[in-house]
Amino acid sequence: MDHNHADTACQLFADGLNCAQAVLAAFSDVTGLDRELAIRLSSSFGGGMGRMREVCGTCSAMFMIAGILYGPAEDSSHEDKTEHYKRIQLLASQFKEKHDSIICRELLSGLKVTSTPEPDKRTEQYYKVRPCVKFVRTAAEILDKYISENPAHN
Repeated sequence: MDHNHADTACQLFADGLNCAQAVLAAFSDVTGLDRELAIRLSSSFGGGMGRMREVCGTCSAMFMIAGILYGPAEDSSHEDKTEHYKRIQLLASQFKEKHDSIICRELLSGLKVTSTPEPDKRTEQYYKVRPCVKFVRTAAEILDKYISENPAHN
């Protein structure tokens, strides 16, 4: 894989996409998703799912990409589903190794963040204090490594 998805995802985040959008859109070349569809599909997952500060949007996007590339189809066996959930738990554990959590509010502890539906304005100050870009990078790097070691079957 010649494409640097981490750099692309970080740039997309810096350009104003939410964390989930940045990761999912960066991998459009791998997933085959139209970039605009990827952006719309992941739009609900920023800020820990609609700014509810639940699962980090970067992780949600990482799991969506894993589902596209490796997820069991409609007629899959119980074992196939089990293997896929193991995969998701592995990706989550790799993210947790770097950041101690996959929960948005825990990742942002110490910052003044709210769960209001209105997103924060993307100002210079926002980017100075918000650590989200490093979560974007981590998710993309984890996926790039996983994909390179586990070619997709579809």
